[in-house]
Amino acid sequence: MNGFLESLSYGQWILHALVLMPVIGIPLVLLVPERMSKHVALGITLLTFVVSAGLWWHFDPGAGMQYRSEVAWLPRWGISYAVGLDGISLFMVLLTTLLGPLSVLGSYRYITERERGYYALMLALLAGLIGCFLALDLFVFYVFFEIMLIPMYFIIGIWGGANRLYAAIKFFVYTFFGSLLMLVAIIALVWKVALATGELSFSYDHVLRNAAAAGDLAPWLFAAFALAFAIKVPVFPFHTWLPDAHVEAPTAGSVILASVMLKIGTYGFMRFAVPFFPDVAMGDPVRTIIVVLAVIGILYGALVAMVQPDFKKLVAYSSVSHLGFVMLGIWGGTLASVQGALMMMIAHGLSTGALFFLIGMMYERRHTRELAEYGGLARVMPIFALVLTLVAFASIGLPGLNGFIAEFLVLLGSFGRYPVAVVMATLVVIVAAAYLLSALQKIVYNPLDRPENQGLTDLSLREVLVLLPLVAGIVWMGLAPGPVLRRMEPAARAFVEASARTEAPAGRAVLGQGEVAR
Repeated sequence: MNGFLESLSYGQWILHALVLMPVIGIPLVLLVPERMSKHVALGITLLTFVVSAGLWWHFDPGAGMQYRSEVAWLPRWGISYAVGLDGISLFMVLLTTLLGPLSVLGSYRYITERERGYYALMLALLAGLIGCFLALDLFVFYVFFEIMLIPMYFIIGIWGGANRLYAAIKFFVYTFFGSLLMLVAIIALVWKVALATGELSFSYDHVLRNAAAAGDLAPWLFAAFALAFAIKVPVFPFHTWLPDAHVEAPTAGSVILASVMLKIGTYGFMRFAVPFFPDVAMGDPVRTIIVVLAVIGILYGALVAMVQPDFKKLVAYSSVSHLGFVMLGIWGGTLASVQGALMMMIAHGLSTGALFFLIGMMYERRHTRELAEYGGLARVMPIFALVLTLVAFASIGLPGLNGFIAEFLVLLGSFGRYPVAVVMATLVVIVAAAYLLSALQKIVYNPLDRPENQGLTDLSLREVLVLLPLVAGIVWMGLAPGPVLRRMEPAARAFVEASARTEAPAGRAVLGQGEVAR
C-alpha cells in the first residue's frame, strides 16, 4: 500500500486535500437540485474518508510531525497557511472523516427541508474540524476554530428541536467568549515572542520554541487558553451549554458535536495550552484544580445522567463524565495515562456517536426520546436491540470493547500520582452501568405493552450501513488496540516529556516529535 501511495506523491497533497475537498463540495451541493444535495454530500464525504484512510498505512509513527506544508498567507504579519500531522492529530482526523459520510447518510430521512443548506453547512463544519487538527499556525488554528462554530450554530438553530434557538445562542455565546479570550492570548504570546526574538511569527514551532518569553504573563495566557478549551470539552462547571445543544441538535449535529467537536478542547490542551506553558500547567495549583474539576465532572455527569428521563440528555451528560476521564489522563502525566486519554477520545467518539445515531433512529419512528415511552423493542427490533446493547456495554467499559482499554489506561497511568482521584473515578464505572443498564431495561427488555411500539420496524439497510463501521471500530479497538497504541505512542511520549520539563529555555520538544530537543 505504501508503494502505491508513494507513486501518487500522497504525502505532498493529502493534508491540503482533506481541507479543500469539503470546501469544494459546498458550491456543488448548493448548485444541484434539492433532492440531489444529500447524494452529492455523501459522495464528497465518502471520497474524503477514502482519501484520508491512506494515512493509516502511510503515516510513520516514529517520524514526528509529518506531511508539513507551509504557504505564506500574510507574510507581513508572520502568518502562513501551515499544516502538519502527528500521532495525536492522526486519529482525530480519521475519526472526523469517518463520521462525515455516516452523518450525511444518517440524515437522509431526518432532514427533509432546506436540504442544500443543511448539507453545505455540514461540509463547512467538517472542513473547520479537520483544519483545527492540522493547523500549525496559531492564527490559522483560530480561523478554523471559529469556522466550525458558525455551521454548528445554524445546524442547531434551523434544524433543531423546539428550543433550538435558545440552545444555539447558548452554544454560540459560550464558545465565542472562550475563543475571543484565546485570540487575545495568541496575540499577546506572539507579541512577547516577537520582542524576545526579533521575529514576528504565528508559526506553532517558533512560538513553542520561544514560549518562555511570556515570562510573568504565562499564568494569565495559560488561563485564557485553558478557559477556551475547558468550555469546548466541556470541563465542569462550563458544561451547561452541552445538554441543551445535544438535545436540540438534529441527530447528525449531535454526533459531530459529541464525537469530534468536544475533542477540540482536549486536543487544544495537548497541542497548545500544556506545551506552551508546562511550568504553569503542570504546577501544583493548576494540577490540583484540573484534577479536582475532572473528578467532579466524572461523578457529576454520571449521577445526573442517572435521573434523566430523556435518553438523549442521558447520553449528553455521560459525555461530561467521559471527557472528565480524558482530562484526568492528560494531567496524569504518564505515558499510559496520556495514551488512555487519547484512546478515550477515540472510543467516546465511536460509542457516543453510535448512541446518538440509535437515538435518532428511535426518534424517527416514535418522535419521542422519553425512556418511559418504550419497552420490549427486542421483540420487534432485534437488530436494533443487539446494536444498542453492544454500544451501551462499550460506553460502560465492558472488557473486550473499546471503552475498557481507554478507562483502564487512564486509571492505571494516573493512580501513582492521584490515587484518591482514581478510586473516586473508578466508582463511576458502577454508576455508568446503573444508568445505561437501566435505560436498556426500559427500552429493550421491559414488556411490549404500548400499542405504538408493536408495529415498529427494525433497522433498514441504510441504518445498518451507518452503524456497522462504528460497531466494527468498537469491537476492533477493544480486542486489538495494539495498532492504534503503536501509532500514537511516540507522540504521547513526546507530550509527556515536554510537559515534564520545568526549565524555561527554548529547547522544548515540538509536540509530536519523538524526543526532547537538546
